[in-house]
Amino acid sequence: MDDIDNTTTSTITRDVSVQTPLLHQTNGTHQHNHNLNLNHEQQQQQNQEDQRHGRNVDVVVVIDGEYDDTQLDKTLQRLEFCLRFLGFDQSSVLSFVLSWIMFLVICVIVPVIIIEFTHCSKCENYQVRDFEYEILTSQVLLGAASLISLAYNLKKKGIRKFLFVDRYRGHTSKFMGQYIQKIKDSYSLLVMSLLPCCLLKFAHEFTRMMYVVNHSWWQAGLVVSAKLISWTYLSAITLAACILFHLACSLQIIHFEDYKNLLERESSILTLMEEHIRLRDYLSKISHRFRKYLLLVFLLVTASLFMTLVQITGVNGKVTFLNGGNFALTSLVQVVETLLCLHAGTKISHRAQGIGAVACKWHALVTSKSFEGNRRSISMGSLPSNSSESDLEGLETIDGITVRNHSHFASVSSHNKRQSFVMYLQSNPGGITLYGWVVDRSLLTTIFFVELSLVLFVLGQTIIFSSSPS
Repeated sequence: MDDIDNTTTSTITRDVSVQTPLLHQTNGTHQHNHNLNLNHEQQQQQNQEDQRHGRNVDVVVVIDGEYDDTQLDKTLQRLEFCLRFLGFDQSSVLSFVLSWIMFLVICVIVPVIIIEFTHCSKCENYQVRDFEYEILTSQVLLGAASLISLAYNLKKKGIRKFLFVDRYRGHTSKFMGQYIQKIKDSYSLLVMSLLPCCLLKFAHEFTRMMYVVNHSWWQAGLVVSAKLISWTYLSAITLAACILFHLACSLQIIHFEDYKNLLERESSILTLMEEHIRLRDYLSKISHRFRKYLLLVFLLVTASLFMTLVQITGVNGKVTFLNGGNFALTSLVQVVETLLCLHAGTKISHRAQGIGAVACKWHALVTSKSFEGNRRSISMGSLPSNSSESDLEGLETIDGITVRNHSHFASVSSHNKRQSFVMYLQSNPGGITLYGWVVDRSLLTTIFFVELSLVLFVLGQTIIFSSSPS
């Protein structure tokens, strides 16, 4: 009876701890998970010892990575708090109303009051009211688009499903360290993108208020503070939305990097296809959730830059650094937002399309070695850390690829499976798409030439027409 209980306990523990070999342990989390496994083994030995002595004990099964997942939950809660502060939490009627009241008050009403309060008919060299309204309009439209798009998706999916930080087949426990690091990097990216622009904004507004003498110093200080708070809050909303898209793509890059390692260990073509289909499904969902937002960002930023260029080149002797400096600051923030979105989309698309090349090389080496009669299979990259000496005896390295002795890859059916798998990867590369357009290097080239054409058109219209009367 003791043997049966021991066998049952061992079976329960083993069944719970078995996980798919999809995810490869990283250097940062390997030691911690190893310690957890040791604790599980010690707990199992203690339970067996207690049962031998006739003690009544409850079998406690500790799921691997539960403690790690708690740390990840805390990190996601802090991220939710930051998004709630910016107004992206609209899960209830109260939060929806408060979010839009804050947006309208801080980002619309306060700037309009400041523009009217500081208006001076004799101060066009320092502040032009039309310029300020045009800049404010472009910022508010972009901020509203960011708020509507991200708030809707977060309300519908929640932060964990929105970022695909799920518990599917042990992803959380194996990638916990990388998930947390990516989220922390997103904070740093937001600060590094926003802080220099805020310092420039403060320097510009402070310098401009020094030349406007129709207000006292305390009024000037209040105006500068209100402008800086309003501009920073609005810029933080638009940047946070872009960085959230960047974070979602960065987390998927972790999975695609691990999928390359899966080709080392997994010989089942069906398993490889299932995992690739799941990854493509994730990218498809990200594209669907962000496609309207990305399209609005590109259109609004292009229209804003178009308007800025018209204002700067179409007015003779009216635009200076003091009255037109906000054009430069707003354009700088919008260009950073566009670059963040394009960088994230092209990077994940490049990684997804690179899987086909890795699989082609893997298939070619397996096929070439099978015809030599050695009946060997291919394992891309480095060897697993837990390989024994007997496993290492039948291995050799060819062109940086480790070859392992097996027999099933030499058959014709195995060749046909690999060939169909490679054709599937080549026909379905995946990536971020915008209504069918893959966000990759070719799209970047198209966007560049479209923007260049608009710039040349504006310069031709403004410079030629403004200089023709003279």
